[in-house]
Amino acid sequence: MKYKLEYKFQRKKKNDSIYFTSDWIQSTTALEVGEELEKRNDVIDMLFYDEKGTSWTLKELRKLNEEMEEEPHDFIIYFDGGYHKETKTAGIGVVLFFQQGKKKFRVRANELFHDILSNNEAEYAALFHALNLLEELDVKDVTCEVKGDSQVVLKQLEGEWPCYEEELNNWLDRIEVKLKKLHLNMIYSSIGRNENKEADKLATQALEGKRIYSKMQLL
Repeated sequence: MKYKLEYKFQRKKKNDSIYFTSDWIQSTTALEVGEELEKRNDVIDMLFYDEKGTSWTLKELRKLNEEMEEEPHDFIIYFDGGYHKETKTAGIGVVLFFQQGKKKFRVRANELFHDILSNNEAEYAALFHALNLLEELDVKDVTCEVKGDSQVVLKQLEGEWPCYEEELNNWLDRIEVKLKKLHLNMIYSSIGRNENKEADKLATQALEGKRIYSKMQLL
């Protein structure tokens, strides 16, 4: 989960105040900055806003952070799909990063799908597979940052672009149901293909018949 920090800085000489708002920052960083600001006498009315719009005091955020330490959090999902038009098969690749306590983990997975009609449908299948991985990890009530190189699919997922293809709308419906079931908040980010190489490689390996699933702790 990311937070925006908002606080009021009291100017003594001019006897007025100025409000400051931070960028979106990770919970651990937000807590560290908040604790530094707490030591100052000129900082008042400090609040933290999460991505759902809920506000937290420093004390509340500190308690929440302690409770979250043992739960998986700070999820980042990379996804990609490759498509063979001749066979109507799709290889999908997913790379999932998250933290649990002080440890960082990475999950790599791919899958082969049949009866796929387009590359865009392969991309949707890849994201749906990522949601299934989250469900297997018993992940609920978290925010996930989703990164992919298909702007069309990402814009449709955000609801900014219309989707007219029936098969894609079917995937959108399945994804929406899964998101509601797991109470997930998704943040979609478009990235270049060079930044999505790992998911792309997994998708290619799936098309080659190489099935991969691994979960490892990162050093």
